[in-house]
Amino acid sequence: MQMPSPNPAILARKQALAARLLKVLPPDAVIQDEMETRAYECDALTAYKCPPLLAVLPRTTQEVSDILRICHEEGVPVVPRGAGTSLAGGALPTADCVILGVARMNEVLETDYENRIIRVQTGRTNLSVSGAVEEEDFFYAPDPSSQLACAIAGNIAMNSGGAHCLKYGVTTNNLMGVTMVMMDGTVVEIGGAHLDAGGLDLLGVICGSEGQLGVVTEATLRILRKPEGARPVLIGYDSNEVAGACVSDIIKAGVLPVAIEFMDRPCIEACEAFAKAGYPMCEALLIIEVEGSDEEIAHQLGVITEIARSHSPVELREAGDADEAGRIWLGRKSAFGAMGQINDYMCLDGTIPVSSLPFVLRRIGEMSKEFGLDVANVFHAGDGNMHPLILFDANKPGDLETCEAFGAEILKLCVEAGGCLTGEHGVGIEKRDLMLHQYSAEDLEAQLKVKDVFDPKWLLNPAKVFPLSVTEGRRSMALAAE
Repeated sequence: MQMPSPNPAILARKQALAARLLKVLPPDAVIQDEMETRAYECDALTAYKCPPLLAVLPRTTQEVSDILRICHEEGVPVVPRGAGTSLAGGALPTADCVILGVARMNEVLETDYENRIIRVQTGRTNLSVSGAVEEEDFFYAPDPSSQLACAIAGNIAMNSGGAHCLKYGVTTNNLMGVTMVMMDGTVVEIGGAHLDAGGLDLLGVICGSEGQLGVVTEATLRILRKPEGARPVLIGYDSNEVAGACVSDIIKAGVLPVAIEFMDRPCIEACEAFAKAGYPMCEALLIIEVEGSDEEIAHQLGVITEIARSHSPVELREAGDADEAGRIWLGRKSAFGAMGQINDYMCLDGTIPVSSLPFVLRRIGEMSKEFGLDVANVFHAGDGNMHPLILFDANKPGDLETCEAFGAEILKLCVEAGGCLTGEHGVGIEKRDLMLHQYSAEDLEAQLKVKDVFDPKWLLNPAKVFPLSVTEGRRSMALAAE
């Protein structure tokens, strides 16, 4: 296929920028070829694509600093990219931007078992952090479904969680410190290897900031001792509402499982066909895991199963050994891949109070009929972090637009039920125009002022998080002030 001729002015700008970058980076770290840059034209939200101007792949914090300094001087926007697994368009390029990928920055820099910390470059994958310490019986707690592929950089950007966040918290609860490079190339250290590090506590601002404030190149993470044991139980119900009520009652009882995962019939059927985990064909399935000593496990499971039986389950199965436990989790860990085999889908990410689960699940079912699109539900029920998967046909005209409209109504429902627009996927481009549904103009302005301080030229990760008209206005103001 013959590519269209590039605009001469854009080509000249690209060549000049590449020449400057090649003075501070090795040749294989600067990707200029138009066909090669298409590998970075989207992330896991593949409905939207835009090839970047260039892509760069640094290996050190110093190289990141040099890249950002040059782009700052040239007025070129930069989109940070971890592993590209964002489901909200968090790493979607603009045509005039440089993609800064941290995938080559994957080293373990320090391990301190006595103080229970590990320091890594942020291109390292989530699962490989645990892999680096498992021989000493330690692990890193946050475990997104994409943990085999997703990078710590993206986990920090989106404040990712995972199935076990009910007990161990999300990324912000396991992040001790970061090395971050500002848009002008300045390198800053925030937090550290111990609690209550000196200086302003800015980690809560950085974690979840979606690449709007700086590029995090190194992270100090909390690692934990592996528990004595863990055991999941699988519980099937004949309706989503009853399963939701069971989750609510377990939380009310004061029991703290490691995880409470929810799957509805469409997801159960897809996962069973894909993974053959031995799931019962019911309307709703809960996977609840507890951990501790044998006595602690027995006590917690006793309380949970008593509550579960009070809701008349169609099946209740406790894992008897490691093999059975692995099979119970197999289907859940395969859910997104399994659904992708049978349909195009858009994976949402909203949070609600656990007590609202029955009502919200019922309304999603009603809206599914109204919009004419099926929904599969799989999510972290323990903390109310929902992941409805809206099924659509990408080749059918109008289906994507209907899917987007349906998704927006589900996210509005989450806010109206007392929750928020995102639990761990971030806002990205997917939810940026819904921000005013959750925040007042005054609340949004406070967030914009934080961005003004960290990135006054508005060059970092453009067109994300905030409504597009707002970001364009802020960028125009920054240009006018130069």
